[in-house]
Amino acid sequence: MYEWFVELNPIMQALYATLFTWLLTALGAAMVFFFKTIDRRVLDGMLGFAAGVMIAASFWSLLAPAIEMTKEAGGIPWVPPAIGFLLGGGFLFLVDKVLPHLHMGLPVEEAEGIHTRWQRSILLVLAITLHNIPEGLAVGVAFGALATNIPSASLAGAIALAIGIGIQNFPEGAAVSVPLRREGLSRRKSFWYGQLSGIVEPIAGVLGALAVIVMRPILPYALAFAAGAMIYVVVEELIPESQLEKHADIGTWGAIIGFVVMMTLDVALG
Repeated sequence: MYEWFVELNPIMQALYATLFTWLLTALGAAMVFFFKTIDRRVLDGMLGFAAGVMIAASFWSLLAPAIEMTKEAGGIPWVPPAIGFLLGGGFLFLVDKVLPHLHMGLPVEEAEGIHTRWQRSILLVLAITLHNIPEGLAVGVAFGALATNIPSASLAGAIALAIGIGIQNFPEGAAVSVPLRREGLSRRKSFWYGQLSGIVEPIAGVLGALAVIVMRPILPYALAFAAGAMIYVVVEELIPESQLEKHADIGTWGAIIGFVVMMTLDVALG
């Protein structure tokens, strides 16, 4: 199986890797067939875990390689990563202001983005979909980097990133579908919308891989762009949502554990 995957071109590797992350989102969403509610403490732990994974991935899988690649190219090590990081955060900021969405636990009147009459359930799904975009982009860029034959871009590192994102997608899928069930949707519809929130990852993954293959000089910027977008999501959404209730410590420990899991995966495999 591994040998078959190694022989694929980077675009197909990015596609299969992000299909894997989407599959774990769908498996997590399938928890709605077994549970109608989710304990707030568990939800806070899930959100914190996802935040920890994304923070660790942003550095070890994206920013560190971007800095190394810039050094190898003879450039100023911090310039492309800094520019890319700011652009990634700025991109998510703009999308956040335009795309209608609603964070969990808030009334529909506090929906962000362009005003719309869309149902609360759709707005909740769009909030999760929003931060699946940088996750898919990060995996795609990591695999696309393999086509450049730069020493700091490794298949093991890209696989570690996909595994880490996939692991945190499982609880994320449940964190979407189960609240939708509580909103009154059927189990089937809750599962459908839950898994649908992750379908943007394969799309973003393939686009990210294509972009860095076609325009190799942008690779350090693209890696840092994905990192900036993920950190924006972590700080703007995941961490605040994990601290909303009376279980802040659980969310905090979830983040620490998620960080350690992703760091271990990247260092051990990458």
